[in-house]
Amino acid sequence: MEIKLDSSTVPFSLEHTLRCGQLFRWEKLGEWWYGVVADNVVKIRQIGDRLMFQSFPEEANPGFIENYLRLDDDLPSILSKISKDDHMRRAIKLFYGLRISRQEPWECLISYICATYKSIPAIKKMIYTISQQFGKKITFDGYDFYTFPKATDLAQTSPKDLRSCGLGFRAERVLETTKILDRGDFSLEDLKSLDYGNAKRKLLSLPGVGPKVADCVLLFSLEKLEAFPVDVWMKRAATNLYASHFDSSFVDRVSSKGSITPKEYETISSFGRERFGRYAGYAQEYIFHLLREQQEHSN
Repeated sequence: MEIKLDSSTVPFSLEHTLRCGQLFRWEKLGEWWYGVVADNVVKIRQIGDRLMFQSFPEEANPGFIENYLRLDDDLPSILSKISKDDHMRRAIKLFYGLRISRQEPWECLISYICATYKSIPAIKKMIYTISQQFGKKITFDGYDFYTFPKATDLAQTSPKDLRSCGLGFRAERVLETTKILDRGDFSLEDLKSLDYGNAKRKLLSLPGVGPKVADCVLLFSLEKLEAFPVDVWMKRAATNLYASHFDSSFVDRVSSKGSITPKEYETISSFGRERFGRYAGYAQEYIFHLLREQQEHSN
């Protein structure tokens, strides 16, 4: 199937969107991107203003793809609102068309609990192994893919089973949170109707969910586009690109160590939300991608 885009009103870059670090289930094989979304393998490519896609075993409709890739976001308006300085304008120019995806909350939550203190390749490997061990196998175009397990299936595993997937200390936290959701004691969907602050407070009550995990889940799956996750890249952004907005003692202290305290996290995250407003999450993703690409090209 195909989606025809009007690049003046619906700018979109599949490459930037799938490469920017927000998603862990996509891989480029030849000229096509393959990813597992819900219970389907999706095959997609972009040529100019055309998106061509196919899914298996069920045929996805354009509405499903448009929803997943947030093609309903008014990106020109969003980018004009976050274009506050030269750093952001440079990122927007380089990665114009990058969109935040609309992920399924359950998989997003477990993925980001697994992501704690891990590189993107290591996160991808963990999630692939979990899916291989406990999900459903789908063979498509000669490749094997695996769906992400349902909470009911993952709740039947043991910490030992999860540690064998490379989760380490995260295994117990993933299992505890899975059981809470499987029992129905916590609803991720209900968080969509709450404001950012209350939704975040509820997420923080789950095992393995700290401020960064909560902000990632809120941004990528729960419609809270003002969420501003802070990781090592955002710490660098705060202490380099935006250092003049913080006390010099704060910049010196945060720059001199690897991890930051919850209070330091909130100082940087609050700055992002206040500076970039209701679309701070988009600003975070553009700056995040800019800094990662700069380092990659400098190596």
